[in-house]
Amino acid sequence: RRQNQPTRRRHDNRRNDRRQRFNRIERQASVKVSADWEVIEEFDIAQLLKLQANRPVAEDLKWCGFLDPYDEAWDSVSSRTAKPLARLEQKEFYTVTTTDDPVIEELAGECAGNVYATDAILAHLMACPRSVQPWDLVVQKADDTLFFDKRDDSYFDYLTVSETATDPPQAGEDPESMNAPAKLSLEASAINQNFTQQILKSGGQGRETMEFPNPFYNEEESVGMEPASVAYRYRKFTLGNIQLVARCELHGTVVKKGTKQFMTAFALNEWDSTVSGGVEWRRKIDNQRGAVFATELKNNSAKLAKWTAQSVISGAEQMKIGFVSRKTRVDNQRHEILATQFYKPQEFANQITLNVLNMWGIIKMFADKFMGLEDGKYVIMKDPNKPTVRIYSVPPETFEEEDDEDEDEEEEEGEGGGAAAEE
Repeated sequence: RRQNQPTRRRHDNRRNDRRQRFNRIERQASVKVSADWEVIEEFDIAQLLKLQANRPVAEDLKWCGFLDPYDEAWDSVSSRTAKPLARLEQKEFYTVTTTDDPVIEELAGECAGNVYATDAILAHLMACPRSVQPWDLVVQKADDTLFFDKRDDSYFDYLTVSETATDPPQAGEDPESMNAPAKLSLEASAINQNFTQQILKSGGQGRETMEFPNPFYNEEESVGMEPASVAYRYRKFTLGNIQLVARCELHGTVVKKGTKQFMTAFALNEWDSTVSGGVEWRRKIDNQRGAVFATELKNNSAKLAKWTAQSVISGAEQMKIGFVSRKTRVDNQRHEILATQFYKPQEFANQITLNVLNMWGIIKMFADKFMGLEDGKYVIMKDPNKPTVRIYSVPPETFEEEDDEDEDEEEEEGEGGGAAAEE
């Protein structure tokens, strides 16, 4: 055994060299910085962890959409009774940004608040001290009112995979590989959407319909489709002089101890444990789930923090986490649900050392900072290769050309989409 030790040590050194080489790979910025962008402020992302704000009082302003009930049969699923993940292609999911939301437009017209955002954007900022990959957000200020937005062509809504791992996925020589970062992100995002709906009872039984319908669903444009089970809960949070209005999402209802509760749902996914630095789920998930979760928390700390923050913002009493794995590690099209587990968002936040007071402190800092600036358009951007966040002042027309191009493409597809659909 002693004679073998130097061999293992040399192997470990080679692995460490490989990690160091990977870590030196330059990531590309999430958006190109133009010459006419002006840096307003720059700070180390770790400084955000020092911020604190009291938990705000939440007030419900409007409820839209519907919620289907959770199917308790999923509580007993295990690696021995794994269920195939379904492709729910008749469900429509919406990731509409703040300024494109008709309800937020209506609420802003009524002066319901002075800061507007979505839960996804707020949660991203709340969890951003854990982020490694580059990202950007757009902030518009007009008449002492702030709108936090995402760019239309950004990757903001796609889930990261092993973002905080010691040896994260790299594009490498073959960006089309199923284990390249972009492909893994698409896979994880599709898994997450399908999981949130598959664990609910189908057929509309026990459905809770909100006062107003889904604001993004258009029956005439979505023939044969139905909106996913989502309730949009428009809430107002008071943080001192900041009146924050946010669109929050809930995914279902569940009965706990005879009381109906709101829940969110998310899915962690195993892609290839031989290269991801993880443990093989099918061997460990039933008897050593803590070990599986500990590895996921290490590899996906930012993603788990973001989901937890979203659940806290939305006022969910329960958060359902699914563990979904490829049927075989070389097939990224077929997956199985191996286990599910409920967590209470506040307790889960404590478990993953996510400080709720710090979450709100980050939001208040950004809101106060932009309130102190002149009216205009700004970009919050994380450096692609350093733990640094910069705030840029950008020309008012920035990104507007992208919006116009998207609208032109949609019109062209609408005019000539029939043949393509038939093919």
